[in-house]
Amino acid sequence: MPALALISAVFVVGFEQLVQWKYGATGIVGLLLLTIGLKAKSPAVSSAGAVLLAVLLAGPAL
Repeated sequence: MPALALISAVFVVGFEQLVQWKYGATGIVGLLLLTIGLKAKSPAVSSAGAVLLAVLLAGPAL
């Protein structure tokens, strides 16, 4: 079980670093809002994070 926790922690940290490298601090804020909203079961907070990430992803296409 500890190996699974270690692997998942490495994956999460790696994913956060990838988002920050690609989308900057705004991407981390969007990912943080989405994660907090999902854990707190708050649709408003998770929706705000999802919209922020969607705007970042669709920005070059607009």
